[in-house]
Amino acid sequence: MMNTKIDLFTPIQMGAFTLPNRMVMSPMTRLRAVGSIPTSLMAEYYAQRASAGLVVTECTMISPLSNGYVNCPGIYSPEQVTAWQQVTDAVHRKGGKIFLQLWHSGRVSHPSLLNGELPIAPSAIAAIGTLHGPTGKVTLDTPRALETDEIPRIVEQFRQGAKNARQAGFDGVELHGAFGYLIDQFLQDGSNQRTDHYGGSIQNRARFLLEVVEAVCQVWSSDRVGIKLSPSNTFYGIHDSNPLATFSYTLEQLNIFKLAYVHLMEPSEDDLKTRDVINPVISTFRPLYQGLTITNGGYDKFKGNQILETGKSDLVSFGKLFIANPDLPERFILDSPLNELDFATIYSKTDQNLEQGYTDYPSLKL
Repeated sequence: MMNTKIDLFTPIQMGAFTLPNRMVMSPMTRLRAVGSIPTSLMAEYYAQRASAGLVVTECTMISPLSNGYVNCPGIYSPEQVTAWQQVTDAVHRKGGKIFLQLWHSGRVSHPSLLNGELPIAPSAIAAIGTLHGPTGKVTLDTPRALETDEIPRIVEQFRQGAKNARQAGFDGVELHGAFGYLIDQFLQDGSNQRTDHYGGSIQNRARFLLEVVEAVCQVWSSDRVGIKLSPSNTFYGIHDSNPLATFSYTLEQLNIFKLAYVHLMEPSEDDLKTRDVINPVISTFRPLYQGLTITNGGYDKFKGNQILETGKSDLVSFGKLFIANPDLPERFILDSPLNELDFATIYSKTDQNLEQGYTDYPSLKL
């Protein structure tokens, strides 16, 4: 009798692709772009990790006014597109597959990052917290509420970002619908108190997300489009009065598109300490979604294999483990020791050697 046990090393058909394993390199903000333009160092970084079944890039700006961090890359200018091509070429030479994560920060930004303009959001409600601007830590300002007639322009920026990603040689795109950024801000009623057809009911609040998905699926076949959601995330004060209903409706609507996957984030320790959140996310929402799911949230080899064996998720994404271990699949296969993560170098700093904690983690010497 054939062994039908599924684990991290079982190949899987994901839309247009047969992936060699079910280990996804999670999108992670690393902030090594220079002037929003990807570099050859970033190409080296992603190529080092091309043995993942799928690589998903860090959050990438769809317009100059979508920025939320210093040294974050963009995908809205010809220079950025050309620069990303060196990244996709490097990953493809290693036999990997790579999706670009399309992102708009919304209210999680500051005028110092936006040429002096206020951040935009569904409603004029400030996010909670601080971020690092060009001259140091800043408090998040109250954003400007988008006018109804401005919203289609934002949708168009996502569409154009998807077109640019194709030109740059990516294999697909992931929409960042999580972590309290713009798509998430429209979806959750703690940040969306609009009175037009983008606010109020769950159907209205999900409208922006679904319009963006539809626009991007007009650029790419839907089996090359994914979306990341975080129903239990509390970053920057994001919250919803009924997340179970809000995200249940959203996932049911996403079934229509037959996407490559939905990437679902489990709550972090901070989320669990902040308030009573849905936990676990994957078990709660998996029955509602008919396509492939990726789960993320503190998985190691044992826990990853365990969740795949239950059938509750189809793939598992790893963040910090992929930062410190460029050859993570090989290490898991061989049960080799893992490199330890240097937390001080996760993000770039102005006085830091950009290679440090980025491309200098060693691979196994076989």
